[in-house]
Amino acid sequence: MQRIIEQKIINQTDQSLLINVLADAISLSKQVLKSALDKGCVWLKSGKKTNRVRRVKKPLKVGDEVFIYFNEKILSSIPREPELLLDKKDYSIWFKPAGVFAQGSKWGDHCALTRLVEKSLDRPTLLVHRLDRATSGIMMVAHTKHAAKDLSKIFADRKINKTYLAIVEGGFSNKTLTIDENIDGKNAISHATLLKTLDNKSLLKVNIETGRKHQIRKHLSHIGYPIIGDRLHGNAVKNHPEDLQLQAIQLEFNCPIDQQFIQIELDDKMKIRL
Repeated sequence: MQRIIEQKIINQTDQSLLINVLADAISLSKQVLKSALDKGCVWLKSGKKTNRVRRVKKPLKVGDEVFIYFNEKILSSIPREPELLLDKKDYSIWFKPAGVFAQGSKWGDHCALTRLVEKSLDRPTLLVHRLDRATSGIMMVAHTKHAAKDLSKIFADRKINKTYLAIVEGGFSNKTLTIDENIDGKNAISHATLLKTLDNKSLLKVNIETGRKHQIRKHLSHIGYPIIGDRLHGNAVKNHPEDLQLQAIQLEFNCPIDQQFIQIELDDKMKIRL
């Protein structure tokens, strides 16, 4: 049985060290606590600000509050390493494996792309768009606030072309199809093109004009072609034990930093196949 600790600690002694406060309050060894700090499940509220804290020797002040969200199952997870595709210094573009989160949660960030990139490049990372944990493929992260603002704007203004591959159940009955079913009351547009059909499965290329949550998964399920491995909107538990067969394979945009046209596409060997 997994132990989950969600505990609040109020420091009563000026200039106590964080690791000592945690060790005194929780029945965990200092080695385990150091690992927990590095993996991002410890938070410090000082004044009105609450931030993730990693320094074991962080000095605390009277009135500081420490929160630890300790889940052994989460902290024991080992992420697959992302692969660098393009480094523009102010931002970088990566292949995110399935199972890697876009960003961390209060329970940790060691399985999040933002943290993995931060450790790999030794730069701050800022999220500008997302892929679901179960979706693999191309993601970019910013390394400056200015780049994050400019990149977020091109996504918001739909000035970036995003292409996906999806393997769905059934023989897709159209060569091309536009799906414009609203999602959560907002307009959503996806364009699906049939690439191949085999063994009652179809490989589709999908371009999206909007970026609603789970847009491709919901759209394809809505028209009767759920994505293989989709545990939320498909028949994964019943029919298919595979991981989600959805992948972001291409980004095209004009770089807001130097105005150069950027086209990044996964190598064929990295793409999902039917």
